[in-house]
Amino acid sequence: MSLTSILSAEAIENAVKDCQAPETFCYKKFFQLCGLSSKTPQEVKDVFQILDEDNSGFIEESELKYFLQRFVPGARTLTEAETKNFISAADDDSDGKIGAEGTRHANQTVFGAKEIQTKVTLMLMISPRMASGMQEKQYTPSLLNFFIYNPTFGPREGEEEKKILFYHPSDVEKNEKIRNVGLCEAIVQFTRTFCPTKPAKSLHTQKNRQFFFEPEDNFWIVMVVRNPMIEKPNKDGKPPTVEYQEEEILDTVYGAVVRECYSMYKLFNGTFGRAMEAGGVELLIQKLEKFFYRYLQTLHLQSCDLLDVFGGISFFPLDKMTYLKIQSFVNRVEESLSLIKYTAFLYNDQLIWSGLEQDDMRILYKYLTTSLFPRHSEPELAGRDSPLRPEVAGNLLHYGRFLTGPTNLKDPEAKFRFPKIFVSTEDGYEELHLIVYKAMSAAACFMISASVELTRDFCEQLDGLVGPQLTLLASDICEQFTVNRRISGPEKEPQFKFIYFNHMNLAEKSTIHMRKTASVCLTSVHPDLMKILGDINCDFARVDEDEEIIVKAMTDYWVVGKKSDQRELYVILNQKNANLIEVNEEVKRLCATQFNNIFFLD
Repeated sequence: MSLTSILSAEAIENAVKDCQAPETFCYKKFFQLCGLSSKTPQEVKDVFQILDEDNSGFIEESELKYFLQRFVPGARTLTEAETKNFISAADDDSDGKIGAEGTRHANQTVFGAKEIQTKVTLMLMISPRMASGMQEKQYTPSLLNFFIYNPTFGPREGEEEKKILFYHPSDVEKNEKIRNVGLCEAIVQFTRTFCPTKPAKSLHTQKNRQFFFEPEDNFWIVMVVRNPMIEKPNKDGKPPTVEYQEEEILDTVYGAVVRECYSMYKLFNGTFGRAMEAGGVELLIQKLEKFFYRYLQTLHLQSCDLLDVFGGISFFPLDKMTYLKIQSFVNRVEESLSLIKYTAFLYNDQLIWSGLEQDDMRILYKYLTTSLFPRHSEPELAGRDSPLRPEVAGNLLHYGRFLTGPTNLKDPEAKFRFPKIFVSTEDGYEELHLIVYKAMSAAACFMISASVELTRDFCEQLDGLVGPQLTLLASDICEQFTVNRRISGPEKEPQFKFIYFNHMNLAEKSTIHMRKTASVCLTSVHPDLMKILGDINCDFARVDEDEEIIVKAMTDYWVVGKKSDQRELYVILNQKNANLIEVNEEVKRLCATQFNNIFFLD
C-alpha cells in the first residue's frame, strides 16, 4: 500500500505547496487540502501505518518540525511557533507530549463531527518516534566546498595560490584552500598513471564525496559533498553517535550536477578559454565569482535524483492542427522580425518547438523551467471565451509580457537590456540576446545576435505582433488540452509509476515527480525506491547492450528497468503479491498503453 493509493499525489503537492512559506502552516487546512479530513478513521490509520516507522511512546515538540517531510522528503521544517501551535492543539494534558491518551481525550471532548475527525486525524498523523525525549537527527547531503583551479597557473613552489580561480566558501583560510586543491591535483595525477585518458571522477571517503570534472584542458571543477548522516543521541550525557550513509550518494547523480554547473556557466558566459582570450586570468576570476556566488545558492543537493542524470526535456503533447498553428506562428514572427535567429516555444513549462541544437536547448530549458519561470508564475486563463479575456472592437487585448528585458514598455525609464547567452555553431560559439515573452501559460523565446542593439521601437513592435497571437495560441492549446482530458475521462490512480528517457531526442517523462525545480523535488514514492532507480541506471551505464533488470524492494514494491535502442524506462509497481510473470505482463501493458509507438526489446 502506498500513500498515493489513499491520498492523491496532486492533493499532497497542493497541501505542501500551500504552506511553503514560513508561518503559513495550519494543520486543519493541511488535512483538508491533502484529503485526510474526508477520510474514514481506518483510512487515516492506514496512512499513519505508511508514514510511521516504529509505533513507540510519545512525541515531543522538537520532532514535530519534521512533520511535512513525512509527506514529501525535502519539504521545509515547521517554525518554532508553528510547532508549538501544532502540539498545543493535540496535547490535552499540557505535558508537552502527544501519546495514546491524547487520542482518547480527543474522542471524549465535546466537538462537532468534523472537529472530532480533525482531532483524531491529528493524533493519528503524528508518529511517536521518541519514547524518552531523545531524538535521532537526519542530515541530508550538503555542499562543503566547490572550487575551480588550473594547475598550469602556479607550477612553481610558492605560487600555489595562483592555481585557484574560484573557491567556495570564500572565507576559508588561504593555506587550507591550497592544501585542498593540492590534494585534488595529486589524486588526479595519481589516477592518470593507470589510465592517462580517464582520470579520477570521484573520491569516496566516510564523511564526504569529492567529484572531479575537467570541462576544458587543464581547468578542473571540484565539488565536495558531505555524505548524509544520522546523529543518534546517547544516554548518560555522552556525545551523540554519528552514522554516515555514504552508500546513499550516487556518483552518476552528483557527477551530473557538476557538469550542469559548467554548462549553466557556459550558457551565460561562454567558455573559460573565451574569458582568458578577452581579459586574461583577472577577467575569468571576475566572471567565475559573479556567476557561481549566486548559482551555488540555488544548488539543493537533497533534491537531486535520476532526472538530473538525464537532464531531459519534457515535451507537450499536441494534436497535429494545433502544432501546425504554432509552427505557422513561429514562421510569421521570424519573417516579420528578421533579426530573430532562433525561436523556442513552450507551454506549461513543456517544450513544443525549438530551433536550437539539442544540447543548447537542454541547458536553456533547464534554466527556464527551474529558475526563470518559477519567478514569474501566474494563473492560467482557461479558454478563448474566458471573461478575463475581453476583446475590444478592432483590437485584441492581450496578456503578453516580457520575462526578460523591460517590465513595463510604457515606462519612460524602462531599460532595454536582455540577458546574453552562448549557443554552439559549426565553428565555435555565438553570443545572442535572450528575449523571453509570455502570455498566460505559453512562452516564446527569441534569440537575436548580441551585436545588434535592441531598442524601444523593436520591443514595442515585438509586443504588438507577438502578444495577441500568443494569447490566442495559449487559449487554443488550453481548450484542446481540456477537450482531450474530457474525452479520456477521469484519471484513476494507476498501479504503476514510471520515468522514461530517450537519449536521441532528450524526451523525458515522469509520473513519479509531482514537482521538480532547482530547490524542490516532490516525488510520490519513497526515497529508497528512488535510490533503487539510481542503482539500476548505474548498472545500465556500465554496459552498452540492451537489458532488463527487475528488483523487489524491502517494501514489497516491484521496480523494473528496461534499456533498449537508446531509450530507458523505469517502472515502480505497487503489486505486493505479484510474481515475475505477472510483473512482466504488467510492464508490457504499460508499454502498450503509454508507449504504443516505441519499441522495447522483450
